[in-house]
Amino acid sequence: MKSTVEQLSPTRVKINVEVPFDELKPDFDRAYRKIAQQVNIPGFRPGKAPARILEQRLGRGVVLEEVVSGVVSAKYAEIVRAGEVHPLGRPEIEVTKIEDGDHVAFTAEVDVRPKIEMPAFNELAVSVDDIAVTDAEVDEQLDGLRSRFGTLTTVERPVRQGDFVSLDLSAAVDGAEVADLATTDLSYEIGSGQLMEGIDDALVGASQGDERAVNAVLAAGEYAGRQAEVTAKIQAVKERELPAADDEFAQLASEFDTIAELRADLRARLGRVKAMQQGTQARDKILKILLDTTEVPLPAAIVDSEIESRKHEALHSFDLDEARLGQWLEQQGHTAEQFDADLRNAAQETVKAQLLLDAIADNEDLSVTDSELSERIMYQAQRQGVSPNDYALQLQEAGGLGTVYADVRRGKALAAVLSQAAVTDASGNPVDIDALSDSATPGQAVAAR
Repeated sequence: MKSTVEQLSPTRVKINVEVPFDELKPDFDRAYRKIAQQVNIPGFRPGKAPARILEQRLGRGVVLEEVVSGVVSAKYAEIVRAGEVHPLGRPEIEVTKIEDGDHVAFTAEVDVRPKIEMPAFNELAVSVDDIAVTDAEVDEQLDGLRSRFGTLTTVERPVRQGDFVSLDLSAAVDGAEVADLATTDLSYEIGSGQLMEGIDDALVGASQGDERAVNAVLAAGEYAGRQAEVTAKIQAVKERELPAADDEFAQLASEFDTIAELRADLRARLGRVKAMQQGTQARDKILKILLDTTEVPLPAAIVDSEIESRKHEALHSFDLDEARLGQWLEQQGHTAEQFDADLRNAAQETVKAQLLLDAIADNEDLSVTDSELSERIMYQAQRQGVSPNDYALQLQEAGGLGTVYADVRRGKALAAVLSQAAVTDASGNPVDIDALSDSATPGQAVAAR
């Protein structure tokens, strides 16, 4: 087999392939066996008709077509396995010549990973926030713990921030009641922001028996993208009373004997969380530097595919109804043109990050172990609320294991860059990024889709 690769652009190649007939004997044998199983020829059992009889009855062209269809895909796959090209997506294949008894020629055009000139990773530098735990942050953590042991007491006064209220909710769109949004005796914490926008401010100052109404754009359901008038009636106002922050509470809520020991443990926990945040901040900053300073040609077809995927995901919330999506955009003060531009920008950034990190992984000769892949699957399964086995089966059936593998490998690529870069905190102290990476989830460094 002879093959040449013609560079059509930084992201697309044309592969020219010529296969001599003396390499095709096994392919002809397979073709004859396959055709013989599919036809009935008098005097011969199924699958036993000789080649010359098959050609006499069906014609040489049928055999050649069967041989060529198999050879083209097999030879293209052989070229890819040999590492001559690194394709992105499916090729456009054209058979250009069939000279019976001499050779078969075909071409394959396909998007490929572009060649990327890498920066010197050891010359990169980022600064992250200091690890500084304040007394106020410890107090906030302690108050959160105290709230778990708090009691709610009904009060006869207007609603304040932090109160709990019992609400009856109803909603209407253009005067028509929305049954799915109607509920009674809903317990809600004022200031939590867990209901629709504006409801917290509307309820502050109201008393038991009062009604308040707000207008909100519905994000899901039958009326997604439509503006609804939501009415909340207060059935009760309750104040949360917290237990005293003393040694007795420390013994009740933890394994510690004193409140001082409990506060010290909370401070240490906050320090560990902030250390992990340093790692996340460093990864985000180093990725931004890489994307801002590295030229990465983008295959148009891959970007378009990413745009379509994102648009489909956005439309999914509106039951794939573009008109409802348009109404929602209008309610948010956006145009369809702005939405499309935002989709394209996000898609280009994602594709650029993936191509760059894949190239870094190749340069660093990185691979993913079975344990790393399993760890990522378990992490994702936990987030989805399903068992790891079920999630792995879903991935396998959907052909998604390759995507998870690639995400983990890209995360390792970014970690490899970080390990060579200079990372300091705001005070100028070096940060041991390798220690933080040891407890990071594989693949989490890849830019979010």
